[in-house]
Amino acid sequence: MPTDPKRGASPVRITPRLIADDVHDQLLQLIVDGHIDAEQPLSIDGLARDFGVSSSPVREALARLEATGLVRRFALRGYSVAPALTAGELGDLMDARLLIEPGAAAAAAARTAESGIEALLTSAQEALETAPRGGRFDDVREYYDADRAFHLAVIAGTGNRFIAQAYEALGGQFQRFRLFSGRGVTDADATIAEHAAIRSAIVRGDAKAASEGMHAHLTGVRHRALGEMADIS
Repeated sequence: MPTDPKRGASPVRITPRLIADDVHDQLLQLIVDGHIDAEQPLSIDGLARDFGVSSSPVREALARLEATGLVRRFALRGYSVAPALTAGELGDLMDARLLIEPGAAAAAAARTAESGIEALLTSAQEALETAPRGGRFDDVREYYDADRAFHLAVIAGTGNRFIAQAYEALGGQFQRFRLFSGRGVTDADATIAEHAAIRSAIVRGDAKAASEGMHAHLTGVRHRALGEMADIS
């Protein structure tokens, strides 16, 4: 339907970003980056002062982070950052990802043409290949941001918000472990090759190969991460 020139252009709906979203994202970054130590208490009033907001968005952000396992709430004591994952918990986390992500890769491959996923995967893959692999904390973070962007692109490619919510509850925990293992990036070559296989399968719409590629990748990551944890302990 043509726009009436007398009325001007039709307005575009604007979705406002909630303050709680900003508080959540900043807290998530502070925790994953290690600027807030494991098991450190999180004062709602103190955080509200630090962020210059009321206590309500801080409460909402902490409740959302509790659902990811990065934050814990105790009766009469409030919130604190969750302790570091044990080897058993890390194994369980990777098992959970193995239940979600191979199916997500297959679903993304089935709708490649309509999702625009190829550009997202390519951008994340290129960032992963060129990111520094250690030596400084910021370098390590850049690599893992690219890694996470790749997996988020796969999840987004499913077009299913419930899968996205399930993945979001898991991703932060693993990133937190890898960033603070003290070893830097130890498996970049393997990860880049595995991502390339997943990307290729999704782009050509091969759901079976995409699922198998993601399963192989996560199995490899699980083995490498647990080995890394054993070496550190």
